[in-house]
Order: sequence, then structure tokens, then C-alpha cells
Amino acid sequence: PQMSKDFLPAFHEETVIVTTGAAPGTSLSEMENLAKAVEDQIRAVPEVHNVGRRIGRAERSDHVVPVSNAEFDIDFKKGASNRSNKEILDDIRQRVRTVPGTFSVLSGPLSHRISHLLSGVTAPVAVKIFGPDLDVITDIGAKVQAVAKTIPGLEDAKLDQQAAIPQLRIEIDRERALAHGVSPGELNSELSTLLGGTAIAQLRENQRTIDLAIRLPEEWRSDPEQIRELPIHTKTGRNIPLKLVADVREAAGPSSVHRENMQRRYVISITPTQRNAGELVRQLQEKVREQVKTPDGVFISYEGEFQAEQAAAGRIALLFAGILVVIIMLLWSYFKSLVLAIQVLLNLPLALMGSLALTWLLVGNISVATLVGFIAVGGVAARNGIMMISHYLHLMRHEGEGFTYAMIERGTLERFVPVTMTALSAGIALIPFVLSRGEPGKEILSPVAICIVGGLITSTLLDFAVTPAVFRLFGRKAAAKALELNAPAAQ
Repeated sequence: PQMSKDFLPAFHEETVIVTTGAAPGTSLSEMENLAKAVEDQIRAVPEVHNVGRRIGRAERSDHVVPVSNAEFDIDFKKGASNRSNKEILDDIRQRVRTVPGTFSVLSGPLSHRISHLLSGVTAPVAVKIFGPDLDVITDIGAKVQAVAKTIPGLEDAKLDQQAAIPQLRIEIDRERALAHGVSPGELNSELSTLLGGTAIAQLRENQRTIDLAIRLPEEWRSDPEQIRELPIHTKTGRNIPLKLVADVREAAGPSSVHRENMQRRYVISITPTQRNAGELVRQLQEKVREQVKTPDGVFISYEGEFQAEQAAAGRIALLFAGILVVIIMLLWSYFKSLVLAIQVLLNLPLALMGSLALTWLLVGNISVATLVGFIAVGGVAARNGIMMISHYLHLMRHEGEGFTYAMIERGTLERFVPVTMTALSAGIALIPFVLSRGEPGKEILSPVAICIVGGLITSTLLDFAVTPAVFRLFGRKAAAKALELNAPAAQ
């Protein structure tokens, strides 16, 4: 209960990405000035070695970003100071927040990418608000952000960058269009070609392919009066001005509208500053239910790494339960006794004790990597129990030993060296990964190794005390039954 739960261990990356957002509609030149100001603040940190930045991303990228967003890739000097990585990142975080008109979030390249793959948002936690009215879900989003900022660890809550931008709206009057013999669908297609352009051919230059498109010149596309006078084809063959079948007016509208599963979506991106995102999100859900009222047709979805952690833990628990049943059946077929099979499985909690203790001491949280370590050390611990109990049965059948204290002592001592050497060989091989805790690139292997080593220590030491004692107390009838049925373990 004292350890946090995460989908993946914290990545100790040698580089950091700072994502900075400005108001939607910010021009490229103004964003260049803001990015330069943020970069100057980053370079003021003594440990920073190199800074690379980019503004926006291409429309054909798998992660489209407008020019109102800038990303900074930061590389650090090695051994430049005695400050910890956390202190350096806190320094950068405080400095970039001093640039007015911007909002910045820090993350590692790997976690940045993983977050985007899990929730479609470049943050470990994404609170998505769905509803038909953009103004309503935007207002609810602001309230959810305010609630999140009251929870320690969720202060870095960022709203979708939205702002009203000038638009030129062309609204077709269907009755007038039909009266003049103009189909709304054909009119939309014609306006799309005139104003947006349509590719009609391709030009090839060596390996390069360039689309050839046609559209109106800039002076026609940007002038409302010129657009009102655009000639529109009718079914009668004559041309009429656009203003006869549509209203052309200037208005303000949202800078962007995002949809998911056919519904409008507004997102609050949260980068937790503390571990155990699942517990933080649970607190956020409770407070949002109490403090934020959602009208009919509006619902809130919480997504991100914590959701993947819960799904992975559930799958592992389900598979483990199924595999445990199979293991019990195999052990029963080997010993011909359910009692002896259960005695073998007593080694699993012995291994779990050491795994949890060393994980709590050195790692401090449970992730998918830790769960994999639990499964691995459980197999080694069960093997030790099988070796000892099967040797007891072997002594009773082939060497004339009775069910006595002397037999159990002899069997335990004869299995002491094989069991200990098995544990030592596995544990020594994993020591380098245990000692590499906190090094970049070892974030997955190190928790697995720590879990296995801790389990090997307790399962090996306690196995020599618990297994003989339990066999002495409860194994007499089970051993006799196994010998009577000529169990494979007694061969």
C-alpha cells in the first residue's frame, strides 16, 4: 500500500523535451520571438549543453502541431554540477514559466511518444470532455483544470489552445439556390476548388513529385466583395454571382475543432509531477464529480498511462489465475496429491515477500516490469519446492527411509547445495542490473532484476525452514498416498 503504481517505470532519459504553447493564431514571426525568449531561459541553466527547437509540425506528420506550438530538445552536460536531475528540471520549469503568454510542459522523448500513442495527447494523463456544444465543453474544461490545479501533483494541467479567430463564412440559402438551378452539393465542390484548390496533375522532377493545383489568385480569395461576385455555374448554363444564392459575411469562430468517435472533443492535458498517476486521477475524478456539473449529452473520459497500467495489471492477474490453475493440475499429476502440490505453492508467498521488500527499498513503485519479475521469481521458487519434496519421496521409496525427522533432515541437506547454487547463479547474473538502478536504458531491466533478486533471497533462505516443517506436519498421509499411487515424483 505504501508503493505507487505506474504503467512503466520512470525513464531516466539524458534529454528532455519542453513543449511550449502560445495563443492560437499566433503568427510565425511572433512565435519565433516567444521561442527565442524561452530558449534564452533554458540556456541560462548552467547544466544545459545544447538546445534545438522547432515550431509547428507538418500537416502530414503523425502528430500535427500548429505554429503556435514550439518544442525544444535539450541535451545536458555530464558532470557539470552536483545538482540532481530533479533539481535541474525544476529549475528549467520555473524559468520557462516566466515567459509571458506561454504555457510549457517538460517530458522525456520516450514518455512524450508513449503518451501520444496511448491517448492521442502528448501528456501522461488526458481528460477528454465530449459534447455537442463547443462553448459548453470549453467552459467545463476550464472548471476541470481549476480542480486539477488544487491537487498536489496535477498542477501542470494544460487546456486545449482555443481562441476566436476571424473567419469568412459562406452560408448557402437552399431555397434561393434551388430557384436559380444550383445544387448545394455542386456549389460546395465548386467553391472548394476556387478557394481551397484542387490537384489536377503531377509534375515530376527526378525523384520528386509535385502536385499541380488550380485555385483563384490571392487577391480574389481574401476579399469578401470579390468572393460575393464569384460567377457560379447553374443547370441552365448561365453564370450568376455567388451573392444571389449564398450569404457571405465575416465572423469569428474557434481556431480548431477536434472530434473523436464522431463527437466534439475538448482536452485537458496533465503532466503529473508525482508518481502514482492512478491515485492522483482517482482524486481528480472524485473532486470533479462533486464540483463540476455536466449537462445532458456531455461526458468526461479519463485516459492515459494510468489506464494502460490498470488494463495491463488486470490482464496479468487474469492470466496468472489461469496459469495457477494449470500449475496446480500439473503438480497434482506429478505428486498424485493435492496437499503436496499446495505445499510447493507455499514458496510463492515466500518469494513475494522478498520481492516486495527489495522493490519498496530500492524502487518505490510497482509497474508492469515489477509484475514480470514476480512471475519469473515465482517459477524459480516453485522449482525449489519441487526438488525438495520429490527428493523426500525418492528417499522413502528407493533408500528405505521412513517418514522421520532424520529423513527430512537428510533430504534437506542433500538438496541444500543444488538449491543454493541455482539461486546464486541466477542472483549473481542479475547483480549488475540491480546496481545500474537509475541509469538511462536500464529502466525496465533494473526493476525486474531487483524483484527477482529479492524473491530469490527470501525464497531460498525460508525454503529450507518452511518446506521441511510443513512437510513434517502435513505430509505424512500425502507422501504415503504418492508412494502408493506410484507418483512420478517418487521415481
